[in-house]
Order: sequence, then structure tokens, then C-alpha cells
Amino acid sequence: MFEKDYIPERRPLAVRKLAVLAAITRMLAGLGVSPNAISITSFLVSFGTGWALFASNGNSQQELLLVASCLLLLMRGACNIFDGMVAIHTGKASRAGELYNEVPDRLSDSVILIGAGYASGGTPELGYLAAIAALFTAYVRVQACSLGVPADFRGPMAKVQRMVLIASAALWTALLPESWQVSKWFYSKVGTFDLALVLIIAGCVLTSARRLRRSAHILSQDRAS
Repeated sequence: MFEKDYIPERRPLAVRKLAVLAAITRMLAGLGVSPNAISITSFLVSFGTGWALFASNGNSQQELLLVASCLLLLMRGACNIFDGMVAIHTGKASRAGELYNEVPDRLSDSVILIGAGYASGGTPELGYLAAIAALFTAYVRVQACSLGVPADFRGPMAKVQRMVLIASAALWTALLPESWQVSKWFYSKVGTFDLALVLIIAGCVLTSARRLRRSAHILSQDRAS
């Protein structure tokens, strides 16, 4: 059952105010596309992203697969925007809808980051560590929300920043010559995706610490009052 008075806490994105996105939202709503279907589509697109990254390693079509992964990342971002916009526009936002929003998102992060670890210039272990680190940042936010703390989407390595780094690594690997790759700058066994994943892991640790500190501060103030 939909809860017409329920307004979910959303990641603050300025692009939601663009007229073109509002027009697309109205079109999707007019076609009867449900916000939950958009959320599930986001995961399917992300699975395709992870597969493209994974399959690119050693593939004769590596450049094409890496560019495709970037386009799929853009599609994932679009789905993440439109599921909430359609839900609010149609009055179908609900607490049950939050499950469709959060669970596919966590799976999406994992398959993309793990896929990046298997891409050329990546290391599988770093991909798995990045996936765990990303899951933990989301866990901190959700756990804090369960205690009554307002949702905290701050970075420096929130979902948007993670996906930008992966897309940048993919485009860098696909479009720039070998002499520009990270392996030519540092130790030869360190690839472009390795650098991106290390930055994601370190950024997620810092992000989790900032969110934990803010949440603890808010909860301490509530107790004191």
C-alpha cells in the first residue's frame, strides 16, 4: 500500500531541478512506469556494467566494453534519480519502496566494484575490498537512520563519487594511449583501476568515519537534552 504522506529522505542532487528531468518524470508517470520497476532496472543495468568491466580484461573489444560500462553507469545514475522523482510525482512514495531503492543499490555497488577489480589494470582483491567498504558506508547511514538520525549522504566517497571514479578509470583505460596509463607512472603492476579502487577504499573509510562522528554527536545531544 502506498503512503501518500510519506516523503523519503533523498540524496541532495541539484540536477533534480532541471526542467528536462521533470518532463521525463511526467512522461514515465504517464506511461505507468512504477518507481519500484525503475529501481530494479537500476540493478539490471549495474549488473551489465559489472559484466562489461569483467569481460573487458584481455578482450579484443576492450575499448568498446569499457565505453559501454560508462554508458551503463550513466543509465544507473538516471534510474537512481527517476525512481524517487516518479515516486513523489505520482504519490507512490512508501516505506516499502525504500527496500526497492536501498537493496538493489547495495547489490549494484558490489557488482560494479567487483567487476572493476577484474578489469584490465585492476586487482580482484581491491574490487572486493572496495565493495565491502562501500557497503559499510551505506550501513552506517542506514543504522544511524534507524536510531532517528537524519540521513547523511556526505562524502568524500559517497555513491556518486564512487561511480564517477570508476567511469573515469574506464574511459582513461579505453581512450588514452598505454603511455598515459597509471602503470607507466608508478610501479608497473599498479593499474588505472587499482588506483581508482584504492581511492574508493580510502575515501569510504573517511566517509564512514565522518558519518559515524556526526551520528554520534547528534545522538549525544539528544540524550543530553
